[in-house]
Amino acid sequence: MRFQSPRGTEDILPADAHRWQRLEREFFELSGLYGYREIRTPMFEDIELFKRTSGETSDIVSKEMYDFVDKGGRHLCLKPEGTAPAMRAALEHNLIQPNQPLRMSYAIPFFRYGRPQKGRLRQPHQMGLELVGSASPAADAEIIEIVAKFYERVGIGKVRVMINSIGRAECRAKYREVVLSHFGGYLKDASDDDRAKAISNPLRLLDTKDSNAAELKSTIPPILNYLEDESKAHFDQLQELLTEAEIGFGIAPDIVRGLDYYTDTVFEVVSDQLGSGQSSLCGGGRYDGLIKELGGAPTPSVGVGMGMERALLVLEALGIQWEDRRPAVYVVRATEDAAQTCRELARRLRSAGLETHLDLDDRKMAHQLKQADRLGAKWAAMIGTDELAAGTVTLRDLSSSVQSVVPMSELVAKVKS
Repeated sequence: MRFQSPRGTEDILPADAHRWQRLEREFFELSGLYGYREIRTPMFEDIELFKRTSGETSDIVSKEMYDFVDKGGRHLCLKPEGTAPAMRAALEHNLIQPNQPLRMSYAIPFFRYGRPQKGRLRQPHQMGLELVGSASPAADAEIIEIVAKFYERVGIGKVRVMINSIGRAECRAKYREVVLSHFGGYLKDASDDDRAKAISNPLRLLDTKDSNAAELKSTIPPILNYLEDESKAHFDQLQELLTEAEIGFGIAPDIVRGLDYYTDTVFEVVSDQLGSGQSSLCGGGRYDGLIKELGGAPTPSVGVGMGMERALLVLEALGIQWEDRRPAVYVVRATEDAAQTCRELARRLRSAGLETHLDLDDRKMAHQLKQADRLGAKWAAMIGTDELAAGTVTLRDLSSSVQSVVPMSELVAKVKS
């Protein structure tokens, strides 16, 4: 029997791994310039963590989580997103200090049960940023600036930053009645389950992908009309800061995000390269009530989750190729008596930071040179009886086939130069 990867998952093969590594490297290097440091949390958590933060009636909790009871009777789940585990860890380890913003970054797999399609897997991967402890619109602007610069840095220039504000308790209470009234006829024909979820959090109706709700979504008054004075001032200042940073943006009143913990600023970055219905590259926003929900003190926070598969799909659509690194040297054993010296030379080259290959199976010299070509090695360093006697290496440039004789003691410097 031959096994396959589970439906909705993909293997990242050696030929593609460098693209993922490059994406992560660019992300961590850029966010590090702003002071973000990586956090790594467990693959699974107590299910109550997500019931409390995402909302028990949210699609993530009610439909999409991979949950299970372990042998000790604990109800656990594979993490469906990255923010709640990062906040749980920050509280558990006392990372949140007064008047000292905490900046965290991560690159994780997460898990959502759903119908697999292009750009939407059951084990997708996400890069995330969390800025904890600042209520300033400058914190929102910092997160959005990093996101915009990241996509620019990796070559995805044609993206649009779309922002909105969903206000706070007073605004949400007013808008709740507006949404329920506007969608009254739609909810009358909905299932009991869908109706109950809508009543629990009416804003989710603006995030639905149901085509029957599309026209209603387009005609509802925007939530921006109901913002509290404080939230309106926050949103106005955010726009000023983005303009100052030369970050192009648009206002999209239909962006509400699907999780219960968002307040005030919400945003998405979209690309036309992904096609209709799959245009979002990433999304995030402010979640000032989340840490309090987890038992901590009220703490203003803002963050973003950036889909890695989505970014790679856009890079592919744009024809942007990142070449894998080439081996520097293939050490070729020309005669049997050179085997030990070849191994020692390979160790010396690797110690100098040069990727080096050599034959392990006593194959003929011609086969070794063919293998060096297949691997794309820059140099072939050939050693046989004559080279052993002279203390030299015959060095062949595999792109031009030009050869030279180099003292063995000078090989590392020659290859590096």
